[in-house]
Amino acid sequence: MANKQDKESKPSSETPLNALSQLQEAGLGNFMGASTAWVEALSDMGAEMASFVAERIKEDVKTQHEILHCKNVADLQQIQAEFIRKALDQYQAETGKLVEMGAKAFAPTPGNKTP
Repeated sequence: MANKQDKESKPSSETPLNALSQLQEAGLGNFMGASTAWVEALSDMGAEMASFVAERIKEDVKTQHEILHCKNVADLQQIQAEFIRKALDQYQAETGKLVEMGAKAFAPTPGNKTP
């Protein structure tokens, strides 16, 4: 009788496989295949962001170098305006890339149907 109570007192979601199978039964699909795709997508997005940040740092250093060597206020204003214009263009392009990558990561695969 004590063994029966011990078995009944453990929640069914105590083991990870039981929790996953319960989610799949609830209609959330196969997490094993999705998790691999999500990890790959997140890795790609992380690499893209790291590359973007490195490029922006190069631009920052280049701009600081130009500012240190400018001769008058008009040149300084032109350098700053170009920096802002280029930064906005690059951030806009990068946002578009990340949105597209995110959309692909969460798009349903042809073999799987979403609930």
